[in-house]
Amino acid sequence: MNTLFYLVPAAAVIALLFAWIFFRQMMKESEGTPTMKEIAQYVREGAMAYLKQQYKVVIIVFVVLACLFAVLAYGFGVQNPWVPFAFLTGGFFSGLAGFVGMKTATYASARTANATMRSLNSGLKIAFRSGAVMGLTVVGLGLLDIAIWWSVLKIFYDPSDAQNLVVITTTMLTFGMGASTQALFARVGGGIYTKAADVGADIVGKVEQDIPEDDPRNPATISDNMGDNVGDVAGMGADLYESYCGSILATMALGASAFFQDGTEMQMRAILAPMIIAAIGVVLSIIGIYVVRTKEGASLQDLLGSLSRGTNLAAVLIALCSFGVFYLLGFSNWWMLALSVLSGLLAGVIIGKITEYYTSHSYKPTQKLAESSQTGPATVIINGVGLGMISTAVPVVTIAVAILLSYGFATGFNFSVDTLSHGLYGISIAAVGMLSTLGITLATDAYGPIADNAGGNAQMSELDPSVREKTDILDSLGNTTAATGKGFAIGSAALTALALLASYIEEIKIGLGHIGKDVIEVGGRTVKTVSASIMDIVDYYDITLMNPMVLVGVFVGAMMAFLFCGLTMNAVGRAAEKMVVEVRRQFREIAGILEGKQRPDYTSCVRISTKAAQHEMIFPSLLAIIVPMIVGVLLGPAGVIGLLAGGLGAGFVLAIFLANSGGAWDNAKKYVEEGHFGGKNSDSHHATVVGDTVGDPFKDTSGPSLNILIKLMSMVSIVMAGLTVMLH
Repeated sequence: MNTLFYLVPAAAVIALLFAWIFFRQMMKESEGTPTMKEIAQYVREGAMAYLKQQYKVVIIVFVVLACLFAVLAYGFGVQNPWVPFAFLTGGFFSGLAGFVGMKTATYASARTANATMRSLNSGLKIAFRSGAVMGLTVVGLGLLDIAIWWSVLKIFYDPSDAQNLVVITTTMLTFGMGASTQALFARVGGGIYTKAADVGADIVGKVEQDIPEDDPRNPATISDNMGDNVGDVAGMGADLYESYCGSILATMALGASAFFQDGTEMQMRAILAPMIIAAIGVVLSIIGIYVVRTKEGASLQDLLGSLSRGTNLAAVLIALCSFGVFYLLGFSNWWMLALSVLSGLLAGVIIGKITEYYTSHSYKPTQKLAESSQTGPATVIINGVGLGMISTAVPVVTIAVAILLSYGFATGFNFSVDTLSHGLYGISIAAVGMLSTLGITLATDAYGPIADNAGGNAQMSELDPSVREKTDILDSLGNTTAATGKGFAIGSAALTALALLASYIEEIKIGLGHIGKDVIEVGGRTVKTVSASIMDIVDYYDITLMNPMVLVGVFVGAMMAFLFCGLTMNAVGRAAEKMVVEVRRQFREIAGILEGKQRPDYTSCVRISTKAAQHEMIFPSLLAIIVPMIVGVLLGPAGVIGLLAGGLGAGFVLAIFLANSGGAWDNAKKYVEEGHFGGKNSDSHHATVVGDTVGDPFKDTSGPSLNILIKLMSMVSIVMAGLTVMLH
């Protein structure tokens, strides 16, 4: 059975190999005219300079946190001594995934624009396979990191001991915290950078000066294009790296605890299952990537169909393979556990389709939103907010049904307290199923910013208008796939965060062991801590809704979702104000910009976005780390469970609302620009531009950051569980 483990590092190598192959294929394509090359180089250098500056700030945070964990581990003995090192590697690989993705995207945009001169299919192929570089890099590095730590920790902890398997898997969870921490800084910082530039460019360029999007006369246009790579590629890569790893690690930890009483052989099977499913998903993602292609003159629906063929094929194949995985691993209820995986996959597909329905201008909701622009920007804003709120209903119901089904399949629909651990394992394996084909689903997401930048390059290079028309089609598709990808990430975050709640209880058990609490009194009986069930720990700490500590935690957790969004939106607003002032100044003081006789000062706008992002990202990101620590110290485990539950409930719904409202506003603008309701430069167009501007921080800053927030708070709580137990 252990030989099956070698599929994991093998799949990691295959993923990284194909990522390199796709990168080399893209680099062989021409970047086009000298002007196209110059613009691409400017964007590339600026984006890389920002990312390096961001990493300098993040490194300081990581060093401080690693030192804190070292003190807890070596000074107080309330933490595993491997935790500081696991934390650092998680952050490193998360950052590396974002770096590789952004480097690829900045090389691919001009090549995509140049390829569309030949055909729409050529442009789609380059943009999509360049996005696949990030998708495969994320899953490759994720599986590699997991495989390395599993192999190393088994050397120091004898895996034939059931308790050691629990220790190994819960220790590995802490590298998930490193990945989450890096991801949050990348998402928040990148989101502030890109949206400050985007909002500034839109307000002054489109609305006030009536010049097209990505017009080279706009001083903020270069920083806007840089921001697409910084926020929507590097940030997204780091984000989904931690989602992918988090789901696998949480399932491994739950597997070790759920099957604790069944012997180490069953534990090992439960631990290996998520890793092997993810490994097979890598191969199936590569197959799906090769399926994606389209024809010249394809409509938006045709393009959506092209991408859907690849993602759906990979999803169907992983569903079938999961039956074989559980059968080969020797689970008695192998087909039921495979159905848990299937429930997660179906939930992901449904959430993706609902997101597409509410955000694509091929469907009525966004078309009706565009129609409301005829009565001005106020009605666009009102209807967009309403659309986003309504769009939360089906995803929430879908996740609720997926939770019940995955739990039920894993337990034979026995919902008693005795089956709780096995049911939670089913929920967690459903999250793995949802993310198992991330190699291709992330490719459809990363493709969007590449297509967007390709359009910007075509506009600034003054290529034939037909080229911009083709890149606009690809860009519009990218808006929809990006919104779908965000919905997918949010859905998987909900299932993973629920699994992490159970992992927190397991870490509490280990913490009790660290302080010498070998037995606990529960309901008048003495229970050995090492063999205590989840419900034993729940009863020991009185984790019920009647406990005021839990209720206070719930309120604080719900508040955190809104506070975090408010802070990040205001950060975008402040940075955008500075950008607007600078762009207006240049139009006013630099003669000849609007006539195209004088080149704008792009550098000053880049400097504003960079400085604002570096400064503004620190407080919201640190808040997500500090609050769980404070709640643990003041309210104990009961308060922490409340915090995580409140944050999960409010954060999940709020994230869907923000992502879908923002996506709908963006595509409503695109719908008007295609010639509906007056077309470009009409009053309707100006109204939708305002809506799109409001939606920018919704969908690209605050919304995507929330799914990291709810998981990071869980990860921090898990890592700090030893201190919480020591104090309570």
